[in-house]
Amino acid sequence: MSDYLSDAQIAALLAEPKPLPDGFRSRLVVKAKRGHHEAELDVQGTAGSEFRIILRRSSLNPLDFSAILAYRMPDTNTVILLRRYNGKSHSHSNPIERQRFYDFHIHTATERYQLTGNRAESFAEPTTRYATLDEALDCLLADCAFTFPAGHQADMFQL
Repeated sequence: MSDYLSDAQIAALLAEPKPLPDGFRSRLVVKAKRGHHEAELDVQGTAGSEFRIILRRSSLNPLDFSAILAYRMPDTNTVILLRRYNGKSHSHSNPIERQRFYDFHIHTATERYQLTGNRAESFAEPTTRYATLDEALDCLLADCAFTFPAGHQADMFQL
């Protein structure tokens, strides 16, 4: 595998089933860090890919949050953010398209952004699908082929 991901590889990783462990929400323990709170959970896809869910929330601004799906490239320490569900705390620019907006937005890794020297997930689109970190996490889980453990109840946990 090269040091970047093609759009086909990104699509395959997003579609790879990702079984969540029992009690996954209680394992996403938010801990204080410098200026924000963060939680992480490692999940292995059914094809053996290594993923990490990362949740971040500002200590000061409730609209400054991210729910992230990261992927660790095999046999490396390289981590690529495949998706990032951001809050409405800052304006975002898509440098290639020369678009700018201020809204909740979803970042998606793309081949062309990697090839132009940008971060893989630099491209983003505005969304109205969520307004909180909990809702952003729910969107990430739904969009990225996560499967829930038997007996899962969606309302068991609030971040």
